[in-house]
Amino acid sequence: MKKSILVISIFTASMLVGCKKFLDVNDNPNLPVTVSEKLLLGPVEAGASTYIANGNAAVLVNQWMQYCVPNQPMPNTANYLVTTSTFDDYWGSFYTVEMNNLHVLNLQALSNGNSMYAGIAKVLMAYTLGNATDFWGDLPYTESFEGTGISTPKFDSQESIYNSIQLMLDSAITALNEGKGSKPGTDDYMYSGDMSKWVKMAYTLKARYYMHLTKAPGHTAAAQASLALTALESGMSSNDDDCYFPYAGSGTSSSPWYLHFFSTTTLVLASHYVDSLVSRADPRLPYLVSKANESGLYTGNVIGSGAGNIDFFSVPGSFYGDIASNGYVLNAAEADFMKAEATYIVSGYAAAQPIYRKAVTNNMLKLGIDTSSTAAQNYLSKRGTLTAANALQLIIEEKNIANNFSTENWVDWRRTGYPAISLIANDNITSLPRRFLYPNSEISTNGSNVPSVKLTDKVWWDGQ
Repeated sequence: MKKSILVISIFTASMLVGCKKFLDVNDNPNLPVTVSEKLLLGPVEAGASTYIANGNAAVLVNQWMQYCVPNQPMPNTANYLVTTSTFDDYWGSFYTVEMNNLHVLNLQALSNGNSMYAGIAKVLMAYTLGNATDFWGDLPYTESFEGTGISTPKFDSQESIYNSIQLMLDSAITALNEGKGSKPGTDDYMYSGDMSKWVKMAYTLKARYYMHLTKAPGHTAAAQASLALTALESGMSSNDDDCYFPYAGSGTSSSPWYLHFFSTTTLVLASHYVDSLVSRADPRLPYLVSKANESGLYTGNVIGSGAGNIDFFSVPGSFYGDIASNGYVLNAAEADFMKAEATYIVSGYAAAQPIYRKAVTNNMLKLGIDTSSTAAQNYLSKRGTLTAANALQLIIEEKNIANNFSTENWVDWRRTGYPAISLIANDNITSLPRRFLYPNSEISTNGSNVPSVKLTDKVWWDGQ
């Protein structure tokens, strides 16, 4: 079992060791030249949860997937009112906060012969880089970090970045299994120094990035599914393998989704999300959604209708929305549903059926639901059987519920068209967004290399 964290100062001055392209701190005499791996690991793990998996960009993605909405007058970000400046903070979270420091952690761990720290750094770098390229497509990568001496790095193609991610994860697995040098312990808030868990996470990420390419140019669904199934043989296999960052539930250690909904008092759940759970009598509803304060009903705000009395709208339930809720970075449920989808692609819906049903059941168990209860059995009788006509839809819809608030849900929608969402009326775009805009900060400093894109343009792998 994982431990609780008391208080962590995520990005103290002594921990921010960056690169000249994005954060030139190495010339600051008030900062140390190097920071030990034990001091670097906790902050980058916290950053993966607070800034990448559960913050900043994740809030916008969940608005576009119609899971939540700002309780504000329209138009707003929920109906795609964004500019290049909207993405400045997101870009900074990925590069300045996470990837720069993961790069430093990896190089320093390798230099000191600490292969386990290097392996963790590579896993989290692959995770962060993978999320970034799925948002933006082509990215500055090979010329971006410390030591290149390049102030205006080129943008690498998304295809080449995907190749780099797979190689990085292979290298991570080797380093983690080598077990050389200092071993992480209490400084590893995610897995408490259990290298077998990190290896499972690495294999699960390999499967994720194989499955993303089921419709990519030059790739086939069958080949990618087969690669994913092979990786999943060594991947996450139970809820105990979940990768999350624990929060203490204090003013200095609060769950990100709690802060998004309760700190600003403007973000509420959207009717599209709430009504889908209500209409199916999903037994997970009270764990995922709180009743509105005023009415005592499960009620989401209709995106496009504007602001209303916030007390009449639902917010997340206690499992994800409590001040001490875990910040999930990668769910074992994702591995379960990837296995179901890949099996469906390779062997058909009948072969995928038991895998899919087990995945749904395991997610109920994770939330604390008695799967033998009438409510759970009724749900499984309605949603638990795959057919040739509904297999992909059910697998992805249930994966979205189990992957609650994960940005992976936007990837799945772009790959498969599920779950179905409709364009919210506006004067900005005529079809749903399929990528992020490059930030104004990068355009102003590296404009000659920044690709010209629109929200509705597809990234390389998006063949839907």
